[in-house]
Amino acid sequence: MAATPTIDEAKLEEFMGRFVQDMGAAATAPLVVIGDKLGLYKAMADGEPVTPAELAERTGCRERYLREWLCQQAASGYVEYDPADGCFRLAPEQALALAHDDSPAFIPGAFQLIAAIVKDEPHITERFRSGDGFGWHEHDHDLFEGTERFFRPGYLANLTESWLPSLDGVVAKLEAGARVADIGCGHGASTILMAQAYPASTFVGTDYHEGSIEAARRAAERAGVADRITFEVSSAKELAGGPYDLVCVFDALHDMGDPVGAARQVRSRLADDGTWMVVEPFAGDAIEDNLNPVGRVFYAGSTMLCTPASLSQEVGLALGAQAGEQRLAEVLHEGGFTRVRRSAETPFNLVLEVRP
Repeated sequence: MAATPTIDEAKLEEFMGRFVQDMGAAATAPLVVIGDKLGLYKAMADGEPVTPAELAERTGCRERYLREWLCQQAASGYVEYDPADGCFRLAPEQALALAHDDSPAFIPGAFQLIAAIVKDEPHITERFRSGDGFGWHEHDHDLFEGTERFFRPGYLANLTESWLPSLDGVVAKLEAGARVADIGCGHGASTILMAQAYPASTFVGTDYHEGSIEAARRAAERAGVADRITFEVSSAKELAGGPYDLVCVFDALHDMGDPVGAARQVRSRLADDGTWMVVEPFAGDAIEDNLNPVGRVFYAGSTMLCTPASLSQEVGLALGAQAGEQRLAEVLHEGGFTRVRRSAETPFNLVLEVRP
C-alpha cells in the first residue's frame, strides 16, 4: 500500500488562496463581455459617480441586474465604490482600459477572446483524445473579433512607434513608398494602421479565413485607406505578387502548419534588399523561462488555439505560442533566410528582423 503523503498545510492554504483568485478572474470574464457589449463602461467613462438607477437610465438596462454587475466589478477592482453615497465610478485609468476602444490599454477584447475559447472547449477536449487539429475557421465567431480587439491595442502602442523603426532602413522605404505584405492579417488592424501611417506605400493583407478578410475590407473602407490596401483570401504559402520591400507576420507564424514552407514563399516574394518582420508572443527558449503570468496566458492560448490550428493543416509542425527565439530562428533559417535579429520586444511580444 502506498504511503499517505504528508500535506503541508501552509502550501495547501496558499494554493487555495490562488484558486479563489483564479475562480474570481474566470467568473469576471463574462461580466466584462456584458459590460462591453451593453456599453456600460462607456456610459461611465465620464468618471462621474452613478447609482445603479442612474446607470440604468443612461443605458436602458434593468437596475437590478446593474446593481449586481456593479458590485462584482467593484469587488474586482474594475470600478470604484463609495459607501458614503452608494455610488460607483469608473476612474480615468479604468476608463482607459475598459471604455476607450482606441486606447493602447484596452482590454475587453481579451475577455471576448477568452469567452470564445470557453465555448469551444468541447471541441478541443475531443482533440486531446484523437490528436486531430481544429482549424482557426472552426472556432466561435467571437474569437475572430476578440483576437483583433485584443491585439490592436498592442499594435497602436508599438507598431509605428517602435517596431517598424527598429528595422534597419524600413521606415525610410515606407515614407518614400514601399510595397508591403501582411500575412495572416485577420481583420486587418495591423495593415490599416500601417497604411494610415505611411500614405505613400501600398499594402496587401492576406488570410486564409474568408470571413476575416471580408471584415478587413469593411474596416479599410471605414478608415479611408481601401484605395491603398488589397485584402486577399490566401494561405501564407500562396503569397502572390511582389517583390515586397516589407513582409509582416503578426502573432501568426506559430499557428501555421508549415511555417518553413511559408518562410520559403516569403523568401521568393521578397525584394533582394527586403525585410521580413516576424512578431511573435514573448517567450524564452526553455519551459522554465515561461512559467510566469505572461507564459500562463500564452500557453493557454497555445493549447486551445495555436497548436490545434497548426495540427489542422499540412505538415502540422505545431510550434506553439511559446516556441522561443531560438526555435523560431531555426525555422526561419530552414526557410532560406540567413539573418535573424531581435530588433524589439515588449512584455508580450518578440520582434524579429529577418533578412535574406
